[in-house]
Amino acid sequence: MSEKIPRDIIFRIIFFSLAGEIAWAVENQYYNVFLYEYISPMPIYVSLMVAITTTVGTIATIIMGSYSDVTGRRKPFLLYGYIFWAITTAIFPLSAFFTPVGVFFAVFIAITFDSIMTFFGATAKNASLNAYITDVTTLQNRGKATGIAQMMVLVSLLVVYGGAGILINLFTYYGFFYFTGFLVGLFGILGSIKMQEPTNIKRLDISVLTHIKNTFKRSNLAGSKNFFIVLVVIGCWGISLNICFPFLIIYLNHYIGLNVFVSSILLFIALFISIILAYPIGILIDKVGRKKITFFSIFLFSLSLFLFGLSENEITLLITGTMWLVFYTALSVATFAWAKDLYPAEGRGQFSGYWNLFSGTIPMVIGPLIGGWIATEYGTEALIGGQLGYIPPPLIYFAAAIFALITFIPLVYAKEKKSD
Repeated sequence: MSEKIPRDIIFRIIFFSLAGEIAWAVENQYYNVFLYEYISPMPIYVSLMVAITTTVGTIATIIMGSYSDVTGRRKPFLLYGYIFWAITTAIFPLSAFFTPVGVFFAVFIAITFDSIMTFFGATAKNASLNAYITDVTTLQNRGKATGIAQMMVLVSLLVVYGGAGILINLFTYYGFFYFTGFLVGLFGILGSIKMQEPTNIKRLDISVLTHIKNTFKRSNLAGSKNFFIVLVVIGCWGISLNICFPFLIIYLNHYIGLNVFVSSILLFIALFISIILAYPIGILIDKVGRKKITFFSIFLFSLSLFLFGLSENEITLLITGTMWLVFYTALSVATFAWAKDLYPAEGRGQFSGYWNLFSGTIPMVIGPLIGGWIATEYGTEALIGGQLGYIPPPLIYFAAAIFALITFIPLVYAKEKKSD
């Protein structure tokens, strides 16, 4: 049976997850669109920004997660992390003011702003929140808790994609980014109100550097072997997703020919359906098991990506888009809960950094570079905003579908944890 999660814990997971995922949703799509349309329509710049900032995120997660472990605290990293995350989310569009100086310089400023934002985001959510969720859950209810967190991923995408077209049309990208920053700060502070530190973590009498170095001792690596196999599973399907996902709005707008408003509505509907299914998926994963759900989801995720690339009208795009979002949700809940099951008790913040390496950095370096290369080599050349650029083709979805199947290789060797 799946254990109940205390109501106050559920509320904190909801507020913290929603705040963070709103910020990530805007960064993962609309930062890319802004760079593409307002600074330079070269897909490779999008790939470069994604690769650099996700690397910053992993480094920050490992260091700040280790610092959280050593101090035995989560709350200050969550509270102050979210406040500064909100501020740095809002300043990104100011990078366009540097375009008259030169495109390369403006791209550099955009990547710098995104990197600063990512540092605080990684500190607050990737390190502290992931560790906190592991601290306050057990093997019997962690799938359910991860399902709630994953629901907030989809809710945030629903909020962002549902409101983006309207806000951008009314207030331009600048107002949209400022409002996003406000929401991130508001929900982050709400999550911090009356928050108590988890009772099962204690201050470690070692330095942050020693804590990080201890992970790489042979005995510790051997004990964490299965954890890293699960991370490879996450990395494989994550690369598949990131071959196409950073270019999703660009693809719908410039290849399919839908405007921002229609694209956002299609995504709104697909995400709404995925949200409805996210919590039941979490319950199912606790009952059936992480590995079985992952096996099933990989095949259908790959198939739906391939069908999405074949789609050319709103109806088929909606159906196939909903399919791959639902199975992406299943993969996320199953494998993220699986990884949390295998965190060592005294290294949950730090191991969130290694989780981030395989769920974020590696996929978001390799995937967008593959997608950006395909878009440049096989995309349609076009003038966008007065500049020559390339429009991503359906081939990025076919490539993503094929790459997803590689996940089956490490999945065969991954083992589930049977008890805490």
